[in-house]
Amino acid sequence: MEVIFVTSNEGKYREVRAMGEKYGIEVGWIRKEYLEPQGNDLEEIARMSAELLSKDINSPFFLEDSGLFVKALNGFPGPYSSYVFKTIGNDGILKLMEGVEDRSAYFLAVVAYWDGEKVRTFTGKVEGKISREMRGDKGFGYDPIFEYEGRTFAEMGEEKNEYSHRRKAVEKLFSYISGR
Repeated sequence: MEVIFVTSNEGKYREVRAMGEKYGIEVGWIRKEYLEPQGNDLEEIARMSAELLSKDINSPFFLEDSGLFVKALNGFPGPYSSYVFKTIGNDGILKLMEGVEDRSAYFLAVVAYWDGEKVRTFTGKVEGKISREMRGDKGFGYDPIFEYEGRTFAEMGEEKNEYSHRRKAVEKLFSYISGR
């Protein structure tokens, strides 16, 4: 079986394609940036994005949206993670966290799957905390400041993919599609 992954990020595509092999699913790729509706709920944003794209794509596809949620910042940046990263970056988040003791945070990924008739969503979450400084030279986005079991995602390199929120959400999708 084949399913299309809609993303502009080649690294995400390669990661997800490799996961598909385990389930006997061939993952195709449409390299595309698309308009994301704004809102306060990541799952609703992913669902709406898939519904909008379903008007242009005639086969089953999925997309993934994710966010970093920081407890001390009341869940900020959450669904605004991409915009916040582009504007203030990791340095800005670390600045906001100066003097904050509770550094609890989590990554949440939502996969929205269009089966040709309706959208289904699958979520993956990984708990961690915000480090006190950037660490590691691998990864992208918030990876250098998101600490999981003592190391940042950036310090883990490819090993991060074993624990990631994206992996958890995508594996739920692939289990659903393959009936496993």
